[in-house]
Amino acid sequence: MGLSEDLLKDLILSKYKSVREFTTQLEMPYSTLDSIFKRGVRKASVDNLIKICDSLGISADALVDGKIEAKNTSSDTIAAHKDGENFTPEELAKIEEYKKLLLAARPKD
Repeated sequence: MGLSEDLLKDLILSKYKSVREFTTQLEMPYSTLDSIFKRGVRKASVDNLIKICDSLGISADALVDGKIEAKNTSSDTIAAHKDGENFTPEELAKIEEYKKLLLAARPKD
């Protein structure tokens, strides 16, 4: 196993009694995760990697780079087209308030 695979296995074992328990909870065949440990995170399917990382709350991008980082779930980036408009600081604050209102109105999972 490489660094990413060791880190992933250590994280799983810190949260679950065994790798098998994790795969059962994840509804993923044990052999799939075992193969990822043996062949490497970079050779895993994107779907499996995302499923694993989402369930652990970690960033798939960071894992591929050999790091364990919490998944960024905040909405720090908003795409907006200003079409040449120059907003005042007060207007930008109102836009930020509206963004928070929209996020608060999202249905809870």
